[in-house]
Amino acid sequence: MSEKLLMVAYPLLPVSEASAGGAEQILWTLERELVKRGWETEVAACAGSQVRGKLLATGEPQKVLDGFEEREREHAERIIEACNRNKYSIVLDHSGHFFRHAERVDALVLATLHLPRELYTPGIFEEPSENVYFHCVSEAQQAQFKDLPRLLAVVRNGIAVERFPIGGRKLDYLLWLGRVCPEKAPHLAVAAAKKAGMPIVLAGQVYPFEWHKRYWEREVRPLIDDLQVRFVELPSFERKTKLLREARALLVPTLIGETTSLVSLEAMASGTPVIGFDGGALREVVHKGTGFLVRNVEEMAKACGKLGAIRSLDCRQWVEREYSATTMGDMYETLISDLLKQKRREWRKR
Repeated sequence: MSEKLLMVAYPLLPVSEASAGGAEQILWTLERELVKRGWETEVAACAGSQVRGKLLATGEPQKVLDGFEEREREHAERIIEACNRNKYSIVLDHSGHFFRHAERVDALVLATLHLPRELYTPGIFEEPSENVYFHCVSEAQQAQFKDLPRLLAVVRNGIAVERFPIGGRKLDYLLWLGRVCPEKAPHLAVAAAKKAGMPIVLAGQVYPFEWHKRYWEREVRPLIDDLQVRFVELPSFERKTKLLREARALLVPTLIGETTSLVSLEAMASGTPVIGFDGGALREVVHKGTGFLVRNVEEMAKACGKLGAIRSLDCRQWVEREYSATTMGDMYETLISDLLKQKRREWRKR
């Protein structure tokens, strides 16, 4: 494969298999899938990122994340310099921001939209450069972005299912896993677990945003007693897969419309059902027979009593069939190839 791809990561934190952010996890998985298929990849990310191809280090990881604008400018300038030095066939933007600089690079930019519309900076989608194309990761998300120019087909996020073991003994605990922030609502997972009379493990990362840290100190940390409520900070991948495999269920009391919920896919791949708040892409992700969609904490607690009706193998097979990294790689290859063919046709007409 002679085509060279530049993949752009979120500018603040490194990319690795232990990343807590969904966009970083997808980039990590997709880059490996594309390299396996013969694509030449370069990843623009923080120093220390773990990539399969070449790393374009754009700066150091940030211990304090509230200075985003300065770091984003540094990140973008390094990428633009690299684009001027190299001939990339296409730029795959997973950062949520770099596409705003696309007019300064001589390459097609395919921007993957990972967030709900309301979480993007107001005005960010006004008058995008003509070389920018967008795509969403679920039908629920696509419905929010129908006004965007050059919006392509949905490409579902996927996971490397084979990396999530299934089988063994289930233990008597519920699990919440992700970024510790208000919209992911781990405090509501604790409330549901207490109503169900079951212990719960909270696992994940408190990002060093001030408002995330305040939420942790005010709403979550006081709940942890190391008996009914335990906290595992940024577990290794091995520890994470063990927690997912042995849990009775994953609780997803998200207060925003999820665009995928990768942790739900990881749980189901591990043979663990999902109980989530009904909304967003969870309606697409949590299939009948793999979990329950509920409206509130009370219904979430009641659903914990119905888990015996769900088979671990059904959960696993659903993700293998619909949300594998292989399927995601196929769909990205189709989008990339179609865009490059279009670019070549336009070049010949000049």
